[in-house]
Amino acid sequence: MSAKTVRLTMAQALIKYLTKQYVERDGKEQPFFAACFGIFGHGCVSGVGQALQQYPQFRYYQTRNEQAMVHVSAAYAKMKNRMQTFACLSSIGPGATNMITGAAVATTNHLPVLLLPGDIFARRNVAPVLQQLESETTQDISVSDCFKPVSRYWDRISRAEQILTALPEAMRVLTSPADTGAVTLSLPEDTQTEAYDYPVEFFNKRIWSIPRNRASLRLLTEAARWIRDAKCPLIIAGGGVIYSSAEDALRQFVEKTGIPVGETMAGKGSLLYDDKLNLGAIGVTGTFAANRIARQADLVIGIGTRYSDFTSASKTAFANPDVRFVNINVAEFDAYKHAALPLTADARVTLEELLGLLEGYHVGKGYQQKAQQLHDQWQKEVDRIYAIRNQPLPSQGELIGVVNELSEPDAVVINAAGSMPGDLHKLWRTRHSKNFHLEYGYSCMGYEIAGGLGVKMAAPEREVIVMVGDGSYLMLCNEIVTSIQEGYKLTIVLMDNQGFNSIGGLSRSLGQEGFGTRYAFPRNNKLPDDTSGEVEPLPVNLAMNARGLGAHVIECKSYDDFVAAFKESKKTDRTTVIYVRNDRYVGVPSYESWWDVPVAEVSEMDGVRQARKKWEQNRKLERFYF
Repeated sequence: MSAKTVRLTMAQALIKYLTKQYVERDGKEQPFFAACFGIFGHGCVSGVGQALQQYPQFRYYQTRNEQAMVHVSAAYAKMKNRMQTFACLSSIGPGATNMITGAAVATTNHLPVLLLPGDIFARRNVAPVLQQLESETTQDISVSDCFKPVSRYWDRISRAEQILTALPEAMRVLTSPADTGAVTLSLPEDTQTEAYDYPVEFFNKRIWSIPRNRASLRLLTEAARWIRDAKCPLIIAGGGVIYSSAEDALRQFVEKTGIPVGETMAGKGSLLYDDKLNLGAIGVTGTFAANRIARQADLVIGIGTRYSDFTSASKTAFANPDVRFVNINVAEFDAYKHAALPLTADARVTLEELLGLLEGYHVGKGYQQKAQQLHDQWQKEVDRIYAIRNQPLPSQGELIGVVNELSEPDAVVINAAGSMPGDLHKLWRTRHSKNFHLEYGYSCMGYEIAGGLGVKMAAPEREVIVMVGDGSYLMLCNEIVTSIQEGYKLTIVLMDNQGFNSIGGLSRSLGQEGFGTRYAFPRNNKLPDDTSGEVEPLPVNLAMNARGLGAHVIECKSYDDFVAAFKESKKTDRTTVIYVRNDRYVGVPSYESWWDVPVAEVSEMDGVRQARKKWEQNRKLERFYF
């Protein structure tokens, strides 16, 4: 070993390098990696596992499920506005492939996570090793190749020196505002343990500066002209507003121009709920306030949104035949959507510069008043739903109201899948920009509890409330154990409606009677649907399950019980599960919107034929934007 090199195993060099990576934006500097999650197996225990033991300053966290640890990391990164994340380590085979769903969540939502799946021997001579999936056509493939389509960057490290070029590329992608997502470095188990003389300068501290890219002045000027010419402009606030820390810039822009705002799932909280020009959720899970304004808008200013089908109501939300789009987005791919005038740039800087070009501009008084009246009308509708006292079981909407009204001002609510995302999107009154944490880019069942843990780790001082249905709870409840082990208290509201409530409602709307969505014993060798009358429920006790995982559990039988339980949960010292049954059939209405779910073209079922006719009518409203 010379003075200019240090002899380390590849795994040791990897961990040493990760500890030296920092990010900076707006003069604030911090380490990029908080720590490493992992589950040891023969594919990593003697490689990266040994390195983590050797370098305890890079904290190792034990977890229960590889998919869950990626969810924890993604939620953590989201809470940190993508300025910090975790590395996630697995063994080979099933341990690795368990992370694929988590990788898809991170990449879909543009959240940085470093995945380190163990891989089969690079030297091959002992193949097939335990958990290896062999191929008859090539020896240069393993299950880790499955990460390629769900990763922003993928590499296999088959020689120890390859990390010298792979790790800087991985960091480039992880810290990119436009291209970030899951980054996968597949690590053969023998390569992890092999030593190499690494240049000492490779381990120097490196600061990755997160830029605030600016738009073309010509395009900014054109966008300002479009805004001045518009009679009914509307802003769509997406997640990019929050990731850019552009909330104040957006508020000032709205105050000065009078342009109303509709919020996507990721953008909810960009404006506070009581701002008179915040029309709330938009699209399929939107409010009547936002959806009515969207229909008449002649200019849509999309800020940090990718225009999912839920936001655009399957291309039916923006019905004005002359509507045009100005898109502000760090990703060129999203900036050009809907044939928009593309401002490929940072949201905060662009709003500030655009406002400077709009000096003296304000929407018409009548248009602003209409938007404000719709805001007020919507708040009355939220009050109405919060005040429902459904019997014998409470409705989901009124239970959301309890949590919203009794949670701490700086609390964070987490959800991802089922019927709750739509109800929360419409009903939740956001009091700060991190108050509402929805994973709806991938809407991954099982994200909620793991995601809640990630949020709590990112902001341990905040009250963190996980809202989860029975279906999603059963998918991935195991990180309750991790939250208790590490001392991160979560409040988990577990709503049991005996099955897949969201798809049950969708199935009924398609004329399929909720088939296959109830948790009940089969009858006459057939699963019951939602029209079967009395069903025999399964003898499943979810409260007992949560208690068995170590949580403090409070069981509720009524609305009043739930109110008391939520207040009691604030006094407990560990993760607390509030278990409540809620009415499967009493939902929050759909407010003047539509979602394209194709209906069978031919069927023997009357309900399906009727649903097909409605689908064909609504399908005609979909449009292209040129």
